[in-house]
Amino acid sequence: MRDMMRAAAVVAVLVVIGSGAAMAQKKTDRAFGVNSTDIGPVIGLGGIGSAGLSFGGRFERAIKALPNLGDGILALQLSADYYSYSNTFATVGYKFKYIPIGATANYHIKVNDSKFDPFVGLGIGYAIVSSSYAGVGGSASAAYFIGRAGLRYYMASGVALYGDVGAGAATLNAGLMFKLSGNK
Repeated sequence: MRDMMRAAAVVAVLVVIGSGAAMAQKKTDRAFGVNSTDIGPVIGLGGIGSAGLSFGGRFERAIKALPNLGDGILALQLSADYYSYSNTFATVGYKFKYIPIGATANYHIKVNDSKFDPFVGLGIGYAIVSSSYAGVGGSASAAYFIGRAGLRYYMASGVALYGDVGAGAATLNAGLMFKLSGNK
């Protein structure tokens, strides 16, 4: 329960920081473009083992325009999440905690409506695993592959609904993104 409270506190801090930055942006800052930086909290569904929910955050920075690739944008996204679950095998109870940290290179697809920002990404992550289970696979921290597709929908100046699906820390993540910089 204490870990869940810490995770909720981290998400709350990200929301407050992102809200203040989003309010400072001009109304025309809606699309993700060159020099854009976004941050926000997410909730994940369909995670690892018996974990039903995860809490985490995303940080993304656009790196460069790709005019020869459909006028898309190349960006680097960093992610961190937290999962926890308990289970019983025979008569022995145990707990698992996962903290997956990942980096993806995302390609943001150019579309006509600046409120929509679809993207696809590939990357690698590292899951920090701890467990009260002393058997095989109890604390098997390891690297993992990330493949995802996602979408931002800008509702207001500097604030977007965010969602991604794929392989990595969770099957489905949803949250909010707040624009820290960028005006394209």
